[in-house]
Amino acid sequence: MKLLKPSWVSHNGKPIFSVDIHPDGTKFATGGQGEDSGKVMIWNMAPVLREEDEKNENIPKMLCQMDNHLACVNCVRWSNNGLYLASGGDDKLVMVWKRAAFIGPSTVFGSSSKLANVEQWRCVTILRNHTGDVMDVAWSPHDVWLASCSVDNTIVIWNARKFPEMVTCLRGHTGLVKGLTWDPVGKYIASQADDHSLKVWRTMDWQLETNITKPFSECGGTTHVLRLSWSPDGQYLVSAHAMNNSGPTAQIVERDGWKTNMDFVGHRKAVTVVKFNPKIFKKKQKNGGSPKPSCPYCCCAVGSKDRSLSVWLTSLKRPLVVIHDLFDKSIMDISWTLTGLGILVCSMDGTVAYLDFSLDELGDPLNEEEKNTIHQNIYGKSLAITSTEAQLSTTIIENPEMLKYQQERQNAAQAGSGPGGAGLESTAPKLNSVMNGESLEDIRKNLLKKQVETRTADGRRRITPLCIAQLDTGVKQSLLLTSASKIEPMKALDSRFTERSKATPGVTAVISSTAGLTPLDRLKWRTSNKEETSSDSEDKMAAINKNLSFTKRKADLLMDGGEVVEKRKKGRPRKDKMATPISQPFTQPSRAAATPAPVAALKLPTPSIQKAFSLQVSMEPSVFLEVENDVSVVAGSKLSQLRCSRDGREWDTLLPSSVVTAAGSSDVIAVACEDRMLSVFSSCGRRLLPAIQLATPMSALHCSSHFVMALTAGARLSVWDVQKQTALVKNESLLTIMSGADTTVSQSLLTQQGVPVIGLSSGKSYCFNSSLETWTLIADKGDSLVQCADFRSCLPSHDAPVSSGPLAVMQGRNLNAGRLASRLSSTPHHLQQSMTLAFLENQLAAALTLLSAQEYRYWLLIYARFLVNEGSEYRLRELCKELLGPVHKSAATAWEPTTLGLRKRELLRELLPVIGQNLRFQRLFTEYQEQLELLRNK
Repeated sequence: MKLLKPSWVSHNGKPIFSVDIHPDGTKFATGGQGEDSGKVMIWNMAPVLREEDEKNENIPKMLCQMDNHLACVNCVRWSNNGLYLASGGDDKLVMVWKRAAFIGPSTVFGSSSKLANVEQWRCVTILRNHTGDVMDVAWSPHDVWLASCSVDNTIVIWNARKFPEMVTCLRGHTGLVKGLTWDPVGKYIASQADDHSLKVWRTMDWQLETNITKPFSECGGTTHVLRLSWSPDGQYLVSAHAMNNSGPTAQIVERDGWKTNMDFVGHRKAVTVVKFNPKIFKKKQKNGGSPKPSCPYCCCAVGSKDRSLSVWLTSLKRPLVVIHDLFDKSIMDISWTLTGLGILVCSMDGTVAYLDFSLDELGDPLNEEEKNTIHQNIYGKSLAITSTEAQLSTTIIENPEMLKYQQERQNAAQAGSGPGGAGLESTAPKLNSVMNGESLEDIRKNLLKKQVETRTADGRRRITPLCIAQLDTGVKQSLLLTSASKIEPMKALDSRFTERSKATPGVTAVISSTAGLTPLDRLKWRTSNKEETSSDSEDKMAAINKNLSFTKRKADLLMDGGEVVEKRKKGRPRKDKMATPISQPFTQPSRAAATPAPVAALKLPTPSIQKAFSLQVSMEPSVFLEVENDVSVVAGSKLSQLRCSRDGREWDTLLPSSVVTAAGSSDVIAVACEDRMLSVFSSCGRRLLPAIQLATPMSALHCSSHFVMALTAGARLSVWDVQKQTALVKNESLLTIMSGADTTVSQSLLTQQGVPVIGLSSGKSYCFNSSLETWTLIADKGDSLVQCADFRSCLPSHDAPVSSGPLAVMQGRNLNAGRLASRLSSTPHHLQQSMTLAFLENQLAAALTLLSAQEYRYWLLIYARFLVNEGSEYRLRELCKELLGPVHKSAATAWEPTTLGLRKRELLRELLPVIGQNLRFQRLFTEYQEQLELLRNK
């Protein structure tokens, strides 16, 4: 073991209350007291790890200093995906920081020019609810929630995907709450307070699971913090300060029955902080010796007011190491590196220490499979994440609107597997490890396993193109989207309790990529089995899954909404569950139809007929179609066969004519034949509609959910709702929108809500609004408003960009907030403002027409921010009035309480914090806040 005290890490001699190492191991944050404010500092890890880097003048030691907190900072914590840093302080605030891209170094205010910020971190949201000092903050696994606790005796759970929304406030402690820890399985959150109790709360309904008081009855309120910790396998919870026979201990609480029979003894004064190593270890084999099977164990560091640090392995009776008098004052916080070999400790005396362990001392970290196996033994599932998913979904389902809100975030931020699929175990780690700097060769191999292969008419193989998109999140992470995108929305699996992205530089380590957590030494510590598995029973999961099925889709498009006009096999649009644009650069006219076609102006290209083809039309459940034409000739007519497999169950049917094109979704399958007949089946093989006779051959066919869209060569469009057996769009001509002789359809899609969208080669995109029965323009690549609108300052900081909605798909990359605006800086402000307003109002109208709730909410928030920034009170008041609606019911009012399933008053609640940011609108803010409160209490 090596010990180092980097003297350059300092808050000018003031106390350092908290330390946390970034998930990628390249930097760490400290929080504490500044001169006349709270101070958060971000430091480079390299000079701590390597002496030559410490001596090198060119390698910066401090990366950024943030003085926004008005009083001392008590806690700093990185989110598991490493994008955010949360800090809580004596000013009763929780601030969430994000790295700002593309800003050069700036100097720290009031300092000499030497102290430059190498990285820029800006505060993206301030969470206000506590009425006393915030003592601890903690991100839940997968960064779904952020919890904060305070001396006001409460714990607040914030919706980390929609700051500053509060999920709930946990009340029950009667003393200052000084520490928090999430169960790595996502089922519980535990809190410890000065009221001599440790409470465990369920995340399912945020109710108290258990209240443990016995070991704490003698404790005095002498510690500044009580940072408790949950073991990486979820089996044990270790409290900070407890007492046993008048001696200070760290109490071990077993998940099985919340028993308190064991503790860590030996410190002379109260324990302030306990931190589990994120790794699980097994005994290191002596070289040459035959490997003996040994039980896995965990490792835990304990810091105390007696200025000493102890490190324990659960396989040993005594601590592995105890370092006395490491500091001059109490230890305040501990953070492990994700390799599990390094540990940073900070103290009230204003210094930090770094300890470096070897594998010989701690043991061999378990790899992914070993973790998964043990996990299955405990929770009955391969991944601990599955139960979190279940909890998460049950929490959300109480309010169906939530599902819609969550969808976008999940798409962008996650890539776990859905509940319990054993088939996923093998693929998940490989796919995630792309984010962990996996070699390109491995990526290529993984992609090849997933490629979708089809045969062309002449028997050659065709591979559907895959698209690897770049997600610009400040952290360069290559996000992988395969054509049959089986990877669920990228879960930030790397929880504080599992591996986070890269290994610490210079240290080789097994990087895991799924949340595999394992139990401790089985011999010495008992584990529970029954209670866990029964509570998240498979059928419950299945039911939840069904409800959640539509949140698990992803368009196979570039995530930033690039113009993906994919060059595909002629005439065989592949459908995914999401609306996918399909280019149709078909050149061959169709062969003469079997039956004489009525004379029509054939304007649109049609697919050519192939001997056989296959396509995947849905991911969840997986549905594959195979078509074989001319299988046999009966009584002079050729028969074609359609085979379909849904989740491994197969069915087939015969059609009396060659199949030209087919499409499908998880609900319906549509097939268009050469005789211009359209047949629609359920995905289980039942015919849902009698064969529909089309006037001209089929040009493009789409299915989405239970809607079918047909675009014929005669430039006519129809959309049917198969469930209700009605036509949403009746044989509508495209002549209205196809002005100009050379205009043709470049892409077409059908949204989840059954709205048809047509993209033309002229760069314009239209959708047919069935309630107004008109074509409406939703995107225009040549629109000057798009180029000149400048709303960069109004973009949400923590929202995932809405890149998979139909509007984003059609507008593509064009939507570069203020791309031209920056060049048009000479434009008078009022003109610029009018252009931006016009553009944002167009976006809102387009999202409404497309019935795209997600995008409507996204643009509504940007629009509101813009009105607030520009001080347009008149429009803002009109907007608030429309969202609030009439307070008293009367027969005359035509006000609808929802838009696209979003509750207007909920939207207004989301807008209020935005309005509150401009002091000019204090009266407006108060007025609507009071109205909402009154309505809520009615």
